[in-house]
Amino acid sequence: MSSQTCARSFLTSRRFAFIWGSPSVFCGILLAALSPVTVRAAATTFTPAPSPYASRPAAKVALAAVPPPAADEIVVDFEKAEIGQPMPSWEEKGVKFRLYGPLQRTPAAQPRVMFFPHIATDHKGILNAMSTDQSVPLEMAMPGAGASSVTLVLWGSTGCPVLVEAYDKDGKLVDQKSVASVPGRKAPEDPVPFLTVTLKAPAIATVYLSGPRNGEFLAADEVRFVPVPAATPAAASK
Repeated sequence: MSSQTCARSFLTSRRFAFIWGSPSVFCGILLAALSPVTVRAAATTFTPAPSPYASRPAAKVALAAVPPPAADEIVVDFEKAEIGQPMPSWEEKGVKFRLYGPLQRTPAAQPRVMFFPHIATDHKGILNAMSTDQSVPLEMAMPGAGASSVTLVLWGSTGCPVLVEAYDKDGKLVDQKSVASVPGRKAPEDPVPFLTVTLKAPAIATVYLSGPRNGEFLAADEVRFVPVPAATPAAASK
C-alpha cells in the first residue's frame, strides 16, 4: 500500500474523524512530506527511523538537525504507541502525559491525547487530540524527585507558535521558552523540520507544552530528561 493510500485510510477512519471533526484539517500535513529529497549527511544519534524509513533521504535530512541525547538523559520516544488512538493519558519511563485542566470549548468532553505520525521518519509524536481546544496545554509530570533538565524535540503545523514552561513541585515557574513559530519547510518536498527546546532548573516537577491555535497542532516527538537523584535516608532526615 502506498504512503498516500495509508494517509487517506487514516484520515477517513471513523475514530480519527470523531476526535478532529473534519479529517481535512490534517490532510495537507500528512501528505506534504511524502516526496523524496536530496540526501544530506546525518550527524545525530537521535532515535533512528524504523526500517524501511531509516534509508530514506527525507529521514536523514529531518534527523540531521536534531542534536544527540546526552549520556545522562533518559529518552521517551513513544515508539510503542498506536497512531490515532485517543486516550485520557499516557505513561512512559515514569513520565505521565495528559491535558492540563478542563476543556474550554467543549467542557463536557473528556480531555484526550493521541499520537500523530511524522511522515518522513515514521516517528510518533504526542499531542492534544481535541481539535477545538488546542489552547489546553499538554502536561508532562516528571517521575521521582523531578528532573534537572528537560529537552523536547518538537514538530508542528506551519506557523504554529510554541510555549514550554517548567514548574517545581510547589507550582513555581522555574524556566520557560517560547518560539514565535516552528521551523517550516523550505520547499514543498522537504520533510517537516524538528525543533529542540531545553529547560533547566534544580528540580523540574512538571512541564507544560502549549501554543497551537485551533486548526494547528504541535507534537512532542521525544522527551529527554535528566532525573534528579533520590535523596538518601540520611540526607532526607536532615
